[in-house]
Amino acid sequence: MARRGLGRGIDSLIPVVPGEDSEEILHVNPKDIRPNPYQPRRIFDDAAIEELAASMVEHGVIQPLIVRRDGASYQLVAGERRLRAALKAGLDQIPVVVKSLSDREAMEVSLVENLQREDLGPIEEAEAYKRLSEEFGLTQEQIAQRVGKSRSDVANTLRLLRLEPEVKQLINEGKISGGHGRALVGLPRDQQIAVAKSIVEKGLSVRGTEEAVATKTAKRKRRQRQSQSSRIREAEEILAAALGSPVVVKQQGTRGTISISFFGREDLERLIEAISGSNSGS
Repeated sequence: MARRGLGRGIDSLIPVVPGEDSEEILHVNPKDIRPNPYQPRRIFDDAAIEELAASMVEHGVIQPLIVRRDGASYQLVAGERRLRAALKAGLDQIPVVVKSLSDREAMEVSLVENLQREDLGPIEEAEAYKRLSEEFGLTQEQIAQRVGKSRSDVANTLRLLRLEPEVKQLINEGKISGGHGRALVGLPRDQQIAVAKSIVEKGLSVRGTEEAVATKTAKRKRRQRQSQSSRIREAEEILAAALGSPVVVKQQGTRGTISISFFGREDLERLIEAISGSNSGS
């Protein structure tokens, strides 16, 4: 299946400031560029950075980085891998495009750049969406519009943040996929970890994981029903012994009814006395 492209490119997220040459390219010392605090990517391949650094020594920096002014220096917006490689290569000058961007716009540009390059892992993507939501007040629909995905895609990605840390680490390490993670979200903590380890050990597919999760969920619900039924029977026995009459307890969700049988007027009066007497003595 062909991968659906992002609905908006980086250029569509970058405002053009009146009177500013938005395509002006400067050459600055990479040491004068601060890292991007809104960089969604947390995991970088050191070997790939080494290869890029070697290429830069041979051919220079082909694609300019995007930065914004930060006093006398600059703050990176997009191109962290290139910045790291330039520093490792010991370059004195690299090309940059200076843009006037708000914090939110800077984060959006960085996020979209990584998504377009397919550089983000599922957990990094989810954490970026969370920051856009919590720090900048964007709804899931607004986030989806900015990154060119459906709202359900954004919602499903955000669900990964409910996974246990051990499971998130397996996703970050590439041992299980985001699809595996989404299948595990509804499980209790211990089962999340156990199934995740089974995925790694047995090489389970996403479909196989979904089936394993469905089986565990069904067993858990069956045990819960059995436990609930057992507790109801126990309650009926305790109440019947205390009142000296048959008792039926029915539960629906968190609510229910208690039915007490009586046999004749005298038996009813006895029950009233037994119940009111127990209340007055408590």
